[in-house]
Amino acid sequence: MGENVSGADNQQARTKKNISDQYLTGFVEGEGCFYVGFGKRTDLPLRWQIITEFHVSQNPGGKNILEVFKDRLGCGYIKPNHPGSRRDKTWVLVVKDRKDLRAKLIPFFEQNKLHSQKWQEFLIFKKTLSLMEKGGHLNPKGFRKVVDLVYDLPRESGRKRYSKTQILSSLAPETIRRSPK
Repeated sequence: MGENVSGADNQQARTKKNISDQYLTGFVEGEGCFYVGFGKRTDLPLRWQIITEFHVSQNPGGKNILEVFKDRLGCGYIKPNHPGSRRDKTWVLVVKDRKDLRAKLIPFFEQNKLHSQKWQEFLIFKKTLSLMEKGGHLNPKGFRKVVDLVYDLPRESGRKRYSKTQILSSLAPETIRRSPK
């Protein structure tokens, strides 16, 4: 019995090594998301928070692919995609930590280029992270730049919780008056 378990472990390790970075990139083309969202936060000067996350999901039978991807990136966590749902049994790999996004996720996709609309999403995600790293999102001009970047993607305008107009028109008026354009 010990030999079979060991053999199974070796086979699983070989299988994980056989999954190429290109395969993982293709997987993201279909099931991944470079998410940039906006959340209301009255405790922040601009009253908005910019949320950056990477997600890629898979059905229960493909959870091992998410595990391989997580190991390959060296970051993130895997959780049920919709834990309260009785029907949705998918799993999702999530990377939220900005340091991991910049140091691990971005280099992975710079080396393993996407070939669909996801490439544009990735570039906007990367630009947003770069602006945030420099603190540009903390002033109205930089914040507007991020909003413009995100809402310039045609498919994003109808999928967001808040419209571009809602976000920009609700910026704290006293903050807009005080800051240079």
